[in-house]
Amino acid sequence: MDDDWRNDRIGSALRGENPTVLRRLDASFAVIGDVQFLPGYAVLLVDDPRVQRLSQLPRSRRLAFLSGMDKLGEAVERACKQRDPAFRRVNLEILGNTDPYLHAHVWPRFDWEPVDLVGRPVWLYPRERWSDERCALGPQLDSLREAIGEELDRLV
Repeated sequence: MDDDWRNDRIGSALRGENPTVLRRLDASFAVIGDVQFLPGYAVLLVDDPRVQRLSQLPRSRRLAFLSGMDKLGEAVERACKQRDPAFRRVNLEILGNTDPYLHAHVWPRFDWEPVDLVGRPVWLYPRERWSDERCALGPQLDSLREAIGEELDRLV
């Protein structure tokens, strides 16, 4: 499969063609992040590409999206805590400054992170970390993907 799914992440998820999808949730898709310099990074994608802001969803779907964010956050926390004793916490963010569709970032944080970054936003990591091939999503993360998916199954 080529990378065409990256140009239409939500549409490709709806068609079953997005390889990053972990699980389908109410009003959203839980996906593993493209970059994994913090192993377990995941994203919650709204299931309608026309939705740009949380406020555009009717109340019931808004609450379903936020519930999905909560579940994905807890699943990442559980999976990362089991795999790495240096796991600290999960950061949840809805930003929307780059991609035009509603999505939420779920960032696991660890004690082994650089001292100058561990207590700061992930976005302050050097740009090269975001494009480092060693940090790219790949088969080395299959067991972590499975663990997050299994935790989602327990929570749903």
